[in-house]
Amino acid sequence: MTDIDRLYRYKSLLASRHAISSQELMDVMGISIATLKRDMANLRERLNIPVEYDRAQGGYRLAPGHGRKELPGLWLTPDELVALATLQHLLSGFAPGVLADKLGPLKERMAHLLHDVDLDSTRLVERIRLVHAGQRRLPPAAFEAVATATLGRLRLTVTHHNRETDQTTERTVSPQQLVHYRDNWYLDAWCHLRKAFRSFAVDAMTSARVRPDKPAHEMDADALRRATQAGYGIFSGEPTAVAVLRFGAERARWVSREVWHPSQVSQWLPDGSYRLSVPYSDDRELLGDILRHGPHCVVESPPDLRARTREALTAAARAYST
Repeated sequence: MTDIDRLYRYKSLLASRHAISSQELMDVMGISIATLKRDMANLRERLNIPVEYDRAQGGYRLAPGHGRKELPGLWLTPDELVALATLQHLLSGFAPGVLADKLGPLKERMAHLLHDVDLDSTRLVERIRLVHAGQRRLPPAAFEAVATATLGRLRLTVTHHNRETDQTTERTVSPQQLVHYRDNWYLDAWCHLRKAFRSFAVDAMTSARVRPDKPAHEMDADALRRATQAGYGIFSGEPTAVAVLRFGAERARWVSREVWHPSQVSQWLPDGSYRLSVPYSDDRELLGDILRHGPHCVVESPPDLRARTREALTAAARAYST
C-alpha cells in the first residue's frame, strides 16, 4: 500500500466511526506509532482532512462542526468553496461555450455544496462581471483538439487562415503552450512546415486534428522563453529595437501603473510627463497600442517607428477629411 493509498484508507475509516484508537489504526494499517503520527499530520496538511485526536473518546476522529465539504480527495472550508466556485466562474468566462460542457457538472456540484453551507452560488454571477472586449468567436472543436494535444504532448495537424495574407495552409505543429491574451487564445508551437517557432490564433483554425501516433517535438525551455517573452506583446522573437514613448502628464496617471513589458524602463520627467522604454521585435501590436493613446503619446525613437506612427495618424486624419 502506497503512502497516498494509506491516507485515503484513513479517510474512509474515520468517516465511518466516531473515533478510532491509535492501536486499532496501527493494527489495521500494520504501521508503527511514529508512522501513524506522521500520517495524521499528512491528512491535515496534504489532504486538508479535518482529523483530530479526541482524548475523551481515546481516538482519532473527524472534527465535529468543521463546516467542510468534500470533493474527491479534498475537504474544503466555506471560504475555500467560494474561492473555487469563483475560479470556476472566471474560467468559464475565458471561453464561453467552449468549456461549458466540461465545467457544467462541476458547476452543479459546487452549487449543491455551497447550498449546504448556506451560500448562494447565484451571488457569484451577480457580483462578478466579466466583460469581453474584442473577443473573437472560438471554434469549440478546434480549441478542444488544441488543448488535448498541448496537454497530451502530441502533434496537431491544423488548417490555419492567415488573415494578414488571406491565405489558408495546412501544417503539422508540435504544441508548446496555450496562451490566453487580451481575451483571445493563441497556440505557441513548433511548426514542422517552417522548421521554426510560430504562434497561431486558435480562432483562425478552421480545423484541428490530434495526431495520437506522433509525440510532440519539445522545444528547449530557454529557447521557448526567448521566443515568447523577449519581444513585445504576442509577437515572438528577440527584440531588435527599443521604443521610447513619452506620455503627457494626464495620461501618465494611468500608464505609469501599467506593465507593457517585463524589461521596460520608465522615468518621470520634470514637466510631469512619463517616458516609457520597451523592447520589441515586431511593431504591429506596439503601433496599435501607441495609436490608442492618440495625441497623449509621442514616439521619441526609433525614427522608423516614429515615422510609421506619423503616417498612421496622417492617414486616419485624411480619412475624416473627405
